[in-house]
Amino acid sequence: MTRVSVALATFNGARYLEEQLSSILVQTRLPDEIVVSDDGSTDETHELVERIRDEHPEVEWVIESGGGLGVVRNFDRAVRGTTGDVIVLSDQDDRWHDVRIERALAELERTGALLHHSDARLVDATGTDLGATLFERLEIADRTFGEIEQGDAFGVYLRRNLATGAATAFRRELLDDALPFPEAWVHDEWLAILAAARGRIAIDRAQLIDYRQHGANQIGVRRPTLARKVRRVFEHQGGRNEDLAVRARVLFDRLVEVGTPQRLTEAVAQKAAIEQRRADLPRGRVKRLPGVVHLLRTGAYERYASQGRKDALRDLLSRR
Repeated sequence: MTRVSVALATFNGARYLEEQLSSILVQTRLPDEIVVSDDGSTDETHELVERIRDEHPEVEWVIESGGGLGVVRNFDRAVRGTTGDVIVLSDQDDRWHDVRIERALAELERTGALLHHSDARLVDATGTDLGATLFERLEIADRTFGEIEQGDAFGVYLRRNLATGAATAFRRELLDDALPFPEAWVHDEWLAILAAARGRIAIDRAQLIDYRQHGANQIGVRRPTLARKVRRVFEHQGGRNEDLAVRARVLFDRLVEVGTPQRLTEAVAQKAAIEQRRADLPRGRVKRLPGVVHLLRTGAYERYASQGRKDALRDLLSRR
C-alpha cells in the first residue's frame, strides 16, 4: 500500500493552523504521517501542533523545529523528514477538501506522473469564497492544459510555473533530483520543472483546497485587474530577467548533474541566454527596439517568456 506523508511548513501560523490540520485529519484517505517543520514560531503554533498530535495517535507525527530558515529551506527540512512514497505539501493557512489525498493518489496512478497539482478555490481571511479559482487567476489557456496533458510539460514550465505548493503532491523518487532546494528557486516551481524534465505532470482542474488569501501570505495570487496589467508593462524588468537567467543556469547545472537528456539541457541553456539578453537590453526605449524585434523574429518570446509575445511589449516599454 502506498505510504503517504504530509509535509507542512509553519511559522507563526496559530491563527489558521488548527483548521488546516483538522481538514487533513478528516481526509477520505488519511495520511500515514504528518511532518511539521516549524521555523521558530513565537506564537502558539508549537503548542497547538503538540496538542493535536496527542489527540490523533492514529497518524504518525514528526515535529522539527529551529528558526531562521525561510520558506524554501523550511519546506526542504519538512520533505527531508518524510518517509512516504507520496509526499503531499501543505501550507499552514489553507483548508483541504476531504478528497484531496484520495484524488492526488488516483491521478498519480492514472497518469503515471511524478507530480500532481490541482486547482483551488480562493477564499478570504475568514474562509469566504472569493468567487474565483487559482487557475482562473493564473489565466491558464486551454492550449496550455493540452500541452501538459499530452506530455509536453517541460516547455510549459520552463516558460512559467503553474504549480502552487499548497496544491501539490509528488512521488518520493523526485527528491533524488530535487534536493537540496536551491535558494534561487521557490520549492514548488523547482519540484514542478524537475518533474517535467523526468516525466509527466498531472495538472488537475479539480479544486482540492481552499487557498486562503490574506495580508500575511508568503505567496499568493492577486486579482489581475486591467490597471495592474498596465502597471506591469512599465515596471522595471532588467533585474527580473537577470534573476531568471541565474535561475536557468542553476537549473541547467542540476539537470546535467542528474543526467537529463541533452535536448532539455540545451533548451535551458537557451532560456538562460535569452533572459540574459533581455536583461542586457539598453536603457533607452528606442535603442531597445532592434533587440526586441530580433527576439520576436526568432520566436524567443513564444518559447521562453512567461507571457509570450506580450513580454516583448514589456521589454520595450518598461523602466530600466
